Amino acid sequence: MRAGKLDKTITLQRFTSTVDEYGTPIETWADLAPVRAQIIQATTEEFMRGWGASTEAATIFRIRHMDGITPSDRVTYQGRAYDLKEIKELGRREGLDLRCVATGAD
Repeated sequence: MRAGKLDKTITLQRFTSTVDEYGTPIETWADLAPVRAQIIQATTEEFMRGWGASTEAATIFRIRHMDGITPSDRVTYQGRAYDLKEIKELGRREGLDLRCVATGAD
């Protein structure tokens, strides 16, 4: 993996729950880590769903290897949130390909 190709900055986020001063639970996304990434593929895919056709913007981000990332985490890039659909390890802990789909809200 060449460092010069990691020309974008993304932020990995994890869903967390905290308690405010009134004891009410607040669920939100917390930043896990900002990382350098390469955009491998950005496409719009059409899928036939039970309710009809829908369009999803699929993006693959390539990053250096990082332990602890799960599909329940998400990526933010240029103000847009992406759900993690698949995490593929490259080589022996050299890097990760994160297959993401843009969320409808945000």
